[in-house]
Amino acid sequence: MLTTRLKGNLQVLISHTPTDIRPPFARYAHGVEVPPGARWLATSGQLGIGPDDVAPEGAEAQARLCFANLDAVLCDAEMTRENTVRISAFVTDRVHMAGYMKARDAWLSEVKHLPASTLMIVSGFTRPEFLVEIELLAAGL
Repeated sequence: MLTTRLKGNLQVLISHTPTDIRPPFARYAHGVEVPPGARWLATSGQLGIGPDDVAPEGAEAQARLCFANLDAVLCDAEMTRENTVRISAFVTDRVHMAGYMKARDAWLSEVKHLPASTLMIVSGFTRPEFLVEIELLAAGL
């Protein structure tokens, strides 16, 4: 079993990417272990909508805004992207997968500890202009 341990930011999270199964399709880990006594943060799903109540056009732009919103929630909890344990994302069509993944990979580009990640295709959200929703679990000591 291959693991990556990260110390810093008051945390020790362990990424699990076993060598005897297929590697992840992109920049994420197959599993993440959280130590006992960690603080947990569960976010609500963040939509690609700004304080002006406007959703930008395109899945990539909406996903980047979702991740910016998640950065704000993490900061409010005194956590960073490095604390992310799991990303759950939802898009309304397969055509939006590439834009979402480009935004996710950019968001994770400097993260040393890769979270687990799941992407699901759903039939829609509360407003037709919404193309992407992202939620995450984070942990820190």
